[in-house]
Amino acid sequence: MEFRIMGPLEVRDGEGRDRTPTVPKHRDLLAMLLMNAGRPMPVERLRKLLWPREGGDRSDSLVRGYVGRLRQLVGKDVITTVSGSYVLSLGDGQLDVDRFRLLVDREFYEEALALWRGEALEDVDPEGERWLETRRLREELQELRLLALERRVQADLDAGRHRELLAELRRLTKQHPLWQRFRGQYMLALYRSGRRVDALAAYAVLRDQLDGGHAIEPDPELQLLYHRMLHDDVSLHVSAGPPVLLPPDVADFTGRAGLRDRVVGGLAVVHGQAGAGKSALAVHAAWRHRDDFPDGILYADLRETTAAAAVLEDFLRWLGCPAQAIPASLEQRERLFRTYAANRRLLVLLDNAAGEAQVRPLLTSCPTVVTSRSSLGGLPGARRLSVGVLDDGDALELLVRSSGRSADDALRRLARFCGGLPIALRIAGSRLAARPEWTVDYLVGLLEDEHERLDGLHSGDQAVRSVFAIGFDGLAEPAQLTLRGLGALSAPDFADWVTERLGGHAEALVDAGLLETHGVDVAGQVRYRLHDLTRLFAREQPVPGVLARLSEVVLARVQASRFSLVSGDPATAVATRDIRESVEWLAAERAFLVSLVADLNAAGLDDACWRLAHLLGPYLERHRFLDDWRAVTGAALESTRRAADDRGEALVLLDQGDLHLAEREWDVAHERLRLALAMFLRQGRARDVNHTRRRLGRVHLERGRLEEAERALLACLESAGNQRDAADAERVLGTVLRRAGRLDEAVTRLLAAVEHLAVLGDRHRQADTLLELSAVYLSQAAKADARAAAERARGIAVRLGDRLLDAQALLTLAKVNRAEGATERARELAAAALEVFEATGDRQGGANARALLALS
Repeated sequence: MEFRIMGPLEVRDGEGRDRTPTVPKHRDLLAMLLMNAGRPMPVERLRKLLWPREGGDRSDSLVRGYVGRLRQLVGKDVITTVSGSYVLSLGDGQLDVDRFRLLVDREFYEEALALWRGEALEDVDPEGERWLETRRLREELQELRLLALERRVQADLDAGRHRELLAELRRLTKQHPLWQRFRGQYMLALYRSGRRVDALAAYAVLRDQLDGGHAIEPDPELQLLYHRMLHDDVSLHVSAGPPVLLPPDVADFTGRAGLRDRVVGGLAVVHGQAGAGKSALAVHAAWRHRDDFPDGILYADLRETTAAAAVLEDFLRWLGCPAQAIPASLEQRERLFRTYAANRRLLVLLDNAAGEAQVRPLLTSCPTVVTSRSSLGGLPGARRLSVGVLDDGDALELLVRSSGRSADDALRRLARFCGGLPIALRIAGSRLAARPEWTVDYLVGLLEDEHERLDGLHSGDQAVRSVFAIGFDGLAEPAQLTLRGLGALSAPDFADWVTERLGGHAEALVDAGLLETHGVDVAGQVRYRLHDLTRLFAREQPVPGVLARLSEVVLARVQASRFSLVSGDPATAVATRDIRESVEWLAAERAFLVSLVADLNAAGLDDACWRLAHLLGPYLERHRFLDDWRAVTGAALESTRRAADDRGEALVLLDQGDLHLAEREWDVAHERLRLALAMFLRQGRARDVNHTRRRLGRVHLERGRLEEAERALLACLESAGNQRDAADAERVLGTVLRRAGRLDEAVTRLLAAVEHLAVLGDRHRQADTLLELSAVYLSQAAKADARAAAERARGIAVRLGDRLLDAQALLTLAKVNRAEGATERARELAAAALEVFEATGDRQGGANARALLALS
């Protein structure tokens, strides 16, 4: 069934037979349902619309009778009843108004206009006064019809049919004297038909009409057309097509799936580090959206043409402005360019912008894409898209496509040397494509030496070094010094305090595309990232003494943070907030500090190397960053032995003993601790001897040698010189006594340790001891005491923000709940603990949680 309301009401069935109602009220009812197709129409509303002058004072049965008659004509399934209301349900294309709208949206103007038979429902509501819906529909359809007419005429003009259009356009300008697009098209058709004077006169007629009746000027677009005709702009005679000034699309464009569709629209700034492929992304996105901009795409490389006035002149000429009409001043060119761009479907791409001042004069109402190494924060309202390096998969794909080689391990190694930087990947791929006799392994061999890598990444007139040099050469000398200083670091990222120590100017490096902002860390610090290839470029001009200066600052800061974790002086006990802030800073800086230990070792700064590694121990142990701990103690031991520093070597051996204890490698821990003990005894360091013997007691405990462990710990307790040493000995001794089944003695020792640690303000060890105490209470079946100790420990963990300690407390509470018979709650707590253990890589904690879950 086909319904037509664009003109007289008409209904046709599938075979073309007329099914239009003839009874007036049936026609009125169908018209109302068609104008509200898909919407429920209550009987009361239909009564009021059918008999508006009577206030709808008719019976419901009369309306239902009309609906029944309509159903006989148009089909029972077309008009349905929903909750007492009637709904006219139509399929796609059954109503001519819907087809008209769809065809206009799809720019099928000829087909859309062919549906027009006159004013909507002209035989049902000829004056458009009975129903508001009629008037609204007619206004909408008239706007769409004029739009379709305007664009169909423009297509004919572009095809050179200007003479054939004169009569139609003359009629349209009379029927719609204030529709200025018709007026402009009529002027252009006259002009191209050799009637320049008539075209100018047509403009004068409109101007007089507006001035007399409205006191306004014609639209800027029409004024511009008149201006071009007045100066006899020859480009008006022939439609040469819209200007598309884009460089060729990148044939092997790869990745950026999440960015491509966000580039075009409004004002977008595509920014990122040098060589990240900003221009390639912008050009590729512009080509993808070529059909959305029928009036053209303007492009300018602002690195080549830096003056905005010169760019504006070029753009104006491409848009058809006669050379003699281009004004001299920048401000006038700006205004004229915005006039030309108004109401046109143009895209503007401004490539390689150095700053906001270069871009502002070139901004119009048209969508504009700007590429820059800077994010151009001074451009309000811009959408900023950060372009980084490619991930491993996209990097490998780009190498495959640019080199023509197959993806294999050698090509993956080559991708890693390029660090995901598109310019480096393209150059490497280009070198392989140009040298088919080369194997990938051969090029990888050329790039393995860091000192030669930048030399190897060149192809023809393209070189990675030159990409970095563009930004570097434009920097002030202090900013250049900052970058050269950063080259000494191997850390993947670093905080703003590092750049400040090296002279500041981090934001200048970001704007130059040589440094990348990496977000804000958990300690509230801005972090930056230096690409590996940029680091190699920075190292070509090293700054002496950088690591020595940084190490002084780092040692002081780490020592202050470490103090909050291990302080044993009750007079200087720190607040929970201080501990949390220290942990947050160490968490933020962990990767940087671990890398710095390696840098110090490589630079021969041995004393700073082992001291930093030793200071990091408590934090790395507490949070079970065992791989990092292994790395720093290995570098530190190498430094102490190279420097023949016996004191440092003994402390590092002690740290390695703790590491192997954490890894449950009892034999290796014993060997490391025995070496440390021997060195401390030779040095006469009694307290260090005591610390080492306490750790050896822990080794005896884990090996099951409880008597040896007890003797060692009692000896430590007797020789303890302060509360901390006594508390540590009492704590481990309590564990030994629990294992030996001497539970009452274990409780006594552990309570003494808790008391000492509370006085010291050592919350971490206090919580550890409370958890051990809870385990002893469980062994005594003292469930209430076990719960109290575990809940107290968990309260400390939560206040400290220590996730791993909290997981250990949760697991202990799970054991308490299981002992109390609350098995479901025990499973919930154990599962929560397991999630944290797995997230933090604590294998032993995870195994303990899984074992408890298996029992529940």
